[in-house]
Amino acid sequence: MTESVTTTDHDEIRRWAESRDGTPANAVRVTESDDDLGVLRIRFRDASDLDTIGGDEFFAKFEEARLEFLYQDETADGGTSRFHKFVRRD
Repeated sequence: MTESVTTTDHDEIRRWAESRDGTPANAVRVTESDDDLGVLRIRFRDASDLDTIGGDEFFAKFEEARLEFLYQDETADGGTSRFHKFVRRD
């Protein structure tokens, strides 16, 4: 059985993403406003439809929105999982 965990640690999020050829410095833009970073995501090498933003911007938005990173390390069959999402802190 796979287990999901949450973290707010920026280094832990970076390590998880980088170990999967991802970067935490990307977002889906939801408006045309330069001030709105939109919905935060991790961009993996095969997901070219996401807009890149800087890591400092990414984590500033992460903190401003009071988010946690929910993720899994392994799939049910023991492979490397890329399952993740950003959720509001309680």
